[in-house]
Amino acid sequence: MLAPVDLRSDTVTRPTPAMRQAMAEAAVGDDVFGEDPTVHALQSRAALMTGHEAALFVPSGTMGNQIALLTHCRPGDDVLVGQHAHACLYESGAGAAIAGVQFTTVGQGGHFDADQMQAAIHGLDRSGHVPPTTLVMVENTHNRGGGKVMPPDAFAAIAARARARGLAVHIDGARLFNAAAACGVGPAAWTRHADTVTFCLSKGLGAPVGSVLCGSEAVIARAHRYRKMLGGGMRQAGVLAAAGLCALDDAPQLVDDHRRARALAEALAGMKHVRLDPAAVQTNIVIFEATDHAPVQICGQVADDVLILPFGPRHIRAVLHRDVDDGMLARAIEALKDVLDG
Repeated sequence: MLAPVDLRSDTVTRPTPAMRQAMAEAAVGDDVFGEDPTVHALQSRAALMTGHEAALFVPSGTMGNQIALLTHCRPGDDVLVGQHAHACLYESGAGAAIAGVQFTTVGQGGHFDADQMQAAIHGLDRSGHVPPTTLVMVENTHNRGGGKVMPPDAFAAIAARARARGLAVHIDGARLFNAAAACGVGPAAWTRHADTVTFCLSKGLGAPVGSVLCGSEAVIARAHRYRKMLGGGMRQAGVLAAAGLCALDDAPQLVDDHRRARALAEALAGMKHVRLDPAAVQTNIVIFEATDHAPVQICGQVADDVLILPFGPRHIRAVLHRDVDDGMLARAIEALKDVLDG
């Protein structure tokens, strides 16, 4: 009996044989002392790829985002984010509890433009009633937005306007390499305009753990302290960084995940009890509306063949990743068709 095709998230990928070998053979040292050569190699490569001076290896994207908030903001500051931003919904309230910031939502569907951003900026008022905006955070690609990409030119306009107003700009780039693959450019098309960026190694890139925060040497020097404060200082972390280096080598394969996501979207759009515009699927995330059945019911009915997640009261999310090949996708489509096309 075949195992279910797992489309719950691109976080479920397993290390490749090349990653496991690299991890076993990695040169290591104590990274808190700054002595792990494989961590140094990963950080140097990440900084180069993003057009920044320095980088810091952290255990998770959430920690990377929290370090960015701590670095750019003071308690009580306001941060502008897109609708349904990961930092608001999926980081367990850390922005308020740890960095002490509040969030103002801008735009619809996850992204916003420079005019919408400017209209939302809070300036310092003489009486001190209003929390000042100090940071703009853009999530690219946007998870709740269905893997939506913010184009490089749109982001450049936002960053320029923010800088003119004295605001810092951070990219929550958990799936930034998916955006790069979709647009046929490198990550620096966005990151060279930002003050800081985090990207995950453990989603579509397929490493078992880890993210990288990139920025100026001064920002990353401060980030080192915050990483330690949050419990993110790791010792012989080169065994993890080695997998991250392999993951960066594998980034070109993300276009296959996007191709399969579009194929899934087109198949779902033809099913009787689904509402979905395939053209809205830009990367590896497919979010569709179940028109006649509760998502939790549908997910339960297909669970022997395909694993998917309810994504609100009417929607379901499926995420393609490198551990799903064309044959597995075809099997998943058949299982969904049996339930959603009857």
